[in-house]
Amino acid sequence: MRDDTPQRGTGFRRRDALRLAGLTGLAAAGLAAAGCGGSSPPAPKPTPPVGSAAWWATQRKHGHVNFANWPLYIDPSHQTLKDFTAATGITVSYAEVIQEDQSWYNEISPILRRGQSIGYDIMVVTDGFQFSELVTAGELVPLDQKLMTNFYRYARPRFKNRSFDPGNTYSMPWAGGATGIAWNPNFIHKDVTSINELWNPAYKGRVGMMTDILDTGNFGMLKEGIDPETSGPADWRKGAQALAAQRDAGIPRGYYQQDYIDLLTKGETWISMAWSGDVFLQNLSSGTDLRFVIPQEGGNMWTDNMMIPRGAQNPLDAMMLMDWYYRPQIAAMLTEAINYIPPVPRAQSIIAAAAAKAFGSEKTLLTKVATSDLVFLRASEYSRLRNYADVSGQRQDQYQTIFNPLVSG
Repeated sequence: MRDDTPQRGTGFRRRDALRLAGLTGLAAAGLAAAGCGGSSPPAPKPTPPVGSAAWWATQRKHGHVNFANWPLYIDPSHQTLKDFTAATGITVSYAEVIQEDQSWYNEISPILRRGQSIGYDIMVVTDGFQFSELVTAGELVPLDQKLMTNFYRYARPRFKNRSFDPGNTYSMPWAGGATGIAWNPNFIHKDVTSINELWNPAYKGRVGMMTDILDTGNFGMLKEGIDPETSGPADWRKGAQALAAQRDAGIPRGYYQQDYIDLLTKGETWISMAWSGDVFLQNLSSGTDLRFVIPQEGGNMWTDNMMIPRGAQNPLDAMMLMDWYYRPQIAAMLTEAINYIPPVPRAQSIIAAAAAKAFGSEKTLLTKVATSDLVFLRASEYSRLRNYADVSGQRQDQYQTIFNPLVSG
């Protein structure tokens, strides 16, 4: 990490140094005046660093939260928010304004760097390049760990120990997903267990890979027995070599974004890198029987994360809402609606109990959610999942230089 990288949790940035330098100048002027017979003004009271314990002690509940999230990523009636307001008296303005991490970052970063508020107290950002840039630039408020009671009590350990945010300093997961391998059983008539099947020459021209270089880069490293969470540039080059050999042999049909799931369904690809949630929803909505596995060598774990941007006007209210979603009943309501992997394992038994009392199509849906290995992964699968490589600071440019040519050529 670069020497000029802001230290985690200090809340001290370049403009703070300029502000303090200005205060020093004023103090010097005051002392000069005192030497001429004037009285010395009282020393200014120091401002606690943003996100420090002393800073959080000064925050007060304002009774409102502005929440920025992705489309269709909450229960449709917003009952989870209504229940929060009923329990706390805090109203919520909820906006589906985030379409993609990069475009959102491009929109908010200039505002944050001017020291201004973006108008939201909570935003949801996926771990990866933009998350790392926000941390490196000091554009997030370190969370008050004392206000994360439900999180620490109910969250699955895998969601409390994420390599890209040690100590949960800046974020709490909203929901997660796994990147593994999916295959169409109409064309592959065996169980897939190994990542090597994506390199199998028997499937030449029928393999789908992803354009997302964090996902694909991880798979290249896992193929070589490298743990992405502790990897560095030398490991990245080894992973890239494995991916280049696969590409040069003509094994991938192509590198895809969201359209990979349609190609797999139609049989244009037989086997593909895949996101767990896509496979579940495709099977649920289309009646298909696509299969999914976290390969024995490992797969990727990603999370969409709630965080507080610097300049937020209602940080204490925001902390209360973030922790609200770790109540098991609330987590279950959210999971029933969005079908992504919940951070709270107790949501499963609550959904199962609701399914037992339901009737008709509602019973069918709730039963599928409660019993799905794609929504509630097994413990053995969690043990094989890895976060993305550390791409903070200068490492981002190195990573992109190594992997971008593989998926863009």
